[in-house]
Amino acid sequence: MKDFLEKAKQQLLENLPFVIYKKPNNNSVVGYFQNCNTVFEAHNYSEKGFVFSTFDGTKSILIPEKNSVRITSIFLFDSIENTIESSVITDNKSDKNNFETLVNLGIDSIKKGQFSKVVLSRKEAIKVTDFDAIATFVRVAQNYPTAFCYCWFHPKIGLWIGASPEQLLKIDGTVLTTVSLAGTQKFIENETVVWGDKEKNEQQIVTNSIIENLKNEVDEIIVSNPYTAKAGNLVHIKTDIKGNLKPGFDLSNLLSKLHPTPAVCGFPRKEAQNFIKNNEGYDRRFYSGFFGEINLDENTPTLFHVNLRCMEIENNNAHLYIGCGITQNSIPELEWIETVNKAQTMKKIVI
Repeated sequence: MKDFLEKAKQQLLENLPFVIYKKPNNNSVVGYFQNCNTVFEAHNYSEKGFVFSTFDGTKSILIPEKNSVRITSIFLFDSIENTIESSVITDNKSDKNNFETLVNLGIDSIKKGQFSKVVLSRKEAIKVTDFDAIATFVRVAQNYPTAFCYCWFHPKIGLWIGASPEQLLKIDGTVLTTVSLAGTQKFIENETVVWGDKEKNEQQIVTNSIIENLKNEVDEIIVSNPYTAKAGNLVHIKTDIKGNLKPGFDLSNLLSKLHPTPAVCGFPRKEAQNFIKNNEGYDRRFYSGFFGEINLDENTPTLFHVNLRCMEIENNNAHLYIGCGITQNSIPELEWIETVNKAQTMKKIVI
């Protein structure tokens, strides 16, 4: 793995695009190292390579297979790294007040019937010095083996690192799998997880929307019962959804129907997305977009994850992006606490 990481470091020094990543529950790492600094885009998702797409779906940056060197290596786990914990808690009254005001505005809009759910987020900056992106990726992968971990760089776009717990879709032959993931609690060892009506309703909205959007794309839909899934220091409600794609399916059309799901945007989508754009106060860019492998070969499924638990490195700052689902039963202070808990995923890596 040493040569693999050295290749990534050299690519960064030469200011050339690359992505290195480790898929969930996998003991190998993959790297795409682009041989020029051109910005390529995936236009119809028939291309081959690694896609990095924005929340609003207007831009999907492609690191193309044909313009890159693809390298794989075995990832070496260090059990000591997995014990890292963080007691760093955000206690910025201004940030707290601003976010709770935003949540209240979302709740008021829900009560007025504008939408039934909206996912609201905030951005938090942490000063970093002598930041080592490659070493940070290794720490992320060590700490979150069940997540899709990545480090993505393009000199004309930016540097992003993340550990996503949420699969957007996987296509293996004609079989599509996706998940509905919503509701959040902090994981406490040996304590039974009890979900309230707010979290159950929030997650059910996501499930119902995905099923509705897939009904004309697949011949049969199989839906699991909701269950509790652990992701790092958090637990969520999760439902597995599977279906057989109809002949001649169009991946671009499928993505437009699925993304952004109510888990990262809200429902109905258009109304929730307009509220986010007009009220969050910043551009999400690639946060809550999606990323992953596309059309590599017949033995490698297309796999996309939602870009959550991520950070963007810019001008000696690590910008953390954190959000939560809002319904009419939301309590603003508890939603703030949820974002604080979610922030620990990346914060404990860089502090």
